[in-house]
Amino acid sequence: MTATEVPDVFDPRRYASGIPHADFAWLRANAPVSWQPEHAIGDWPAGPGFWAVTGYDDVVRVLRSPGEFSSWLGATQIRDPAPADLPFIRRMMLNLDPPEHGKLRRIVSRAFTPRRVDRFRAEVAARARRLVDAVAERGECDVPPDLTDDFPLLNLADLMGVPEADRRMLLEWTNRIIGYQDPEHSEVVRDADGRPLNPRSPAMLADMFGYARELAAHKRRHPADDLMTALATAEVDGRRLSGTELEMFFFLLSVAGNDTVRSALPGGLRAFAEHPGQHRLLLESPELLERAIEETLRYHPPVLSFRRTATTGVELAGQAIPAGAKVVVFHCSANFDPARFDDPLRFDIRRDPNEQLSFGTGPHVCLGAHFARLQLRAFYSEALWRLRDLHVTGPVRHLVSNFINGIKHLPVGFTAVRPR
Repeated sequence: MTATEVPDVFDPRRYASGIPHADFAWLRANAPVSWQPEHAIGDWPAGPGFWAVTGYDDVVRVLRSPGEFSSWLGATQIRDPAPADLPFIRRMMLNLDPPEHGKLRRIVSRAFTPRRVDRFRAEVAARARRLVDAVAERGECDVPPDLTDDFPLLNLADLMGVPEADRRMLLEWTNRIIGYQDPEHSEVVRDADGRPLNPRSPAMLADMFGYARELAAHKRRHPADDLMTALATAEVDGRRLSGTELEMFFFLLSVAGNDTVRSALPGGLRAFAEHPGQHRLLLESPELLERAIEETLRYHPPVLSFRRTATTGVELAGQAIPAGAKVVVFHCSANFDPARFDDPLRFDIRRDPNEQLSFGTGPHVCLGAHFARLQLRAFYSEALWRLRDLHVTGPVRHLVSNFINGIKHLPVGFTAVRPR
């Protein structure tokens, strides 16, 4: 590849077979901040293009510098929202800048406490055991649909206080919003002019927000020890969440809270299946589980990228970026930067330190990271101890997306042992 042949890391189809590691390695070495054309794909029109940030230190600088790189100006997805939708999308905490972001996060943090999260530890562990029980005697399964897809969904529903009869809607909303680039999950809805509607637009989220309002009203009348009750009644310094803020946080929890763990789990199991020596090492040294969790998150980051917008002219890795330009950080490249991680393509559960960026950094570091790690710990403690000789038995199918590092199908075989 010559210096003029900059790899395309925008096209969602590039991720259909996994992270294009060779392309990102080339970019980190030759153009760590590179211009990426945003060409038309299928029903989705071309965009103005963006600067792709691929090196670890540069990704950290962008995520920790909201004064230079804004979440609010253009929101946090690569594709620009429709101008009419942008004011609506900006209301979500994910798309706010300081100081407004900090004020809202403080209210939410009072509800999303480690104590409330830890109350579900026993049920999360029991659910992991039931899921493994259901496949153990078969000696094989397709990991996402058979083992991992329902796990974070049901855990999140417990935490939020969503009634059992309503829980499948969370998965339907997640697939609609996260999978819109993937032919298997997408259902293109068009406006009156024939243009595809953004799955994050008000028109496409009306049913979710209507449900969030109903659930919040129910929790105020019938309070319980769950997250939606806490959010619907939380007050900090005399301020409560507005109806819109509550709806937006329900959206954030339902989608991001579910799909992060949903994407991480099959990626972690695949890493162990493809590195049996590391699986044996964990069985021999179970005290390595915490490091193993961090290494699975580094090796298979559930989120591929996030977008910011330059607030002013700025230089990054020697590249002049003008005010108003889109800047997209790629966690899936930063986690494999050899300047930060020794032999980064090696899956090594003894890796220490391991400052992976899969949950972000800076003011927008993942609010639900504690709950995500709790689920990963419970699931791996069950699955990796009981499903021995784990190995991939067929083609692995990835989500077509430049945002979520999802795995749709992962056929594996194993030898099951009894619960500990």
